[in-house]
Amino acid sequence: MIKEYNTISRVEGPLITVEGIGDAKYRELVEVELSSGEIRRGEVLMTSEGRALIQLFEGSTGIDVKKSKVRFLGKVIEFPVSPDILGRVFNGSGKPIDGGPEIIADKRLDINGNPMNPYSRDYPTDFIQTGISAIDLMNTLVRGQKLPIFSGSGLPHAQLAAQIARQSKVLGKEESFAVVFGAMGITFEEASFFINDFQKTGAIKRAVLFINLADDPVIERIITPRIALTAAEYLAFDLDMHVLVILTDFTNYCEALREVSAARKEVPGRRGYPGYLYTDLATMYERAGRIKNKKGSITQIPILTMPEDDKTHPIPDLTGYITEGQIILSRSLHRQGIYPPIDVLPSLSRLKDKGIGPGKTREDHANVMNQLFASYARGKEAKELAIILGEAALSEVDKKFVKFADEFEDKFVRQGQNENRSIEETLKIGWELLTILPRTELKRIRDEYIEKYMPKKTIYMETEE
Repeated sequence: MIKEYNTISRVEGPLITVEGIGDAKYRELVEVELSSGEIRRGEVLMTSEGRALIQLFEGSTGIDVKKSKVRFLGKVIEFPVSPDILGRVFNGSGKPIDGGPEIIADKRLDINGNPMNPYSRDYPTDFIQTGISAIDLMNTLVRGQKLPIFSGSGLPHAQLAAQIARQSKVLGKEESFAVVFGAMGITFEEASFFINDFQKTGAIKRAVLFINLADDPVIERIITPRIALTAAEYLAFDLDMHVLVILTDFTNYCEALREVSAARKEVPGRRGYPGYLYTDLATMYERAGRIKNKKGSITQIPILTMPEDDKTHPIPDLTGYITEGQIILSRSLHRQGIYPPIDVLPSLSRLKDKGIGPGKTREDHANVMNQLFASYARGKEAKELAIILGEAALSEVDKKFVKFADEFEDKFVRQGQNENRSIEETLKIGWELLTILPRTELKRIRDEYIEKYMPKKTIYMETEE
């Protein structure tokens, strides 16, 4: 039952207070009709003693407290879904902005979703090929995983996100695959880049885009990822699709949350963020996964820019606790002109061992990954030693590891923005790099794999004189 009031007592930032209300509920959807006839939407944040605090999505500018009407709609925010959402572009509040028709809904879903029962979750096990070597071989993405990208201001995370969205696929199975892309607080230039990239490459046919621009209402930023995840849940668990959700930039989302928290005069936590930041982020990150006896899945790649490249900042810090690893972009690699500037050593995919091996990628995947990682780490250490003591202090073997580290960054990590490498091509590059090292240093690979996969002319290569 819709109830209407004309008792706004206070307007502060994106929040309004309404007096004399009845039984308004938490997160109940509200419409505010201005004296001009304009309608704005909001939701109930808090009720107490006949008073409701309402958060407006379009802001409170122009509201006349005496002439504006407030209607409580008796329902939560819902997003209309149908198979027709594929190929469409929406704004941050779920309204089409691509010139197409309104969505004729098969159903309307609560954007807050339903908590996934931990017992009903199925373990992530299937390899997703992104076509990017530093991810596929070293930090494998597994279907149902949540694997964030930690970036920095000015680093090419937008290009990387678009490339992952364009190239990702599940190997060896003819299954429906879709991408849901949610952008929060991005510039018009970035939005145009994403939309044009999806349209130019044809990836738009299997994608749903939600775009919240930097000049859009701050409050809209808080509902954008929830609407995107609602669309993903429909595609995954109603239409049995495997969905990759890319959400950027979560730093903008957290800034919006901090702004609303300050307007509500809540006690701040670390660096002014609300004390419930961890819980709030978890309500979205945990919407990734697989459900037993359901064919579909949701894999999540949240992207955030670390303020001052600080991994201990509350946003990346709390995100790391909730998610299953992280892909970290390196400013030093970016300065060297290497794309994508993925810093392999601090990056981690905690579920990579579950998605690789025979029948998924290849039998030698784990061995090659471990050997490349160890060799690259030793090469980086040798380079640091050479800076301190001079190159003359390095042994011949150390010099080979230095060469390996340079070649690893130049030939393995570096690749084109439109270069889509298969896992076999990535493994081949890895084996070719290992020929730089003496045979005796390949201690993490089984002899039978060396005999089978390493280029034959170098199998018995020992340390050069």
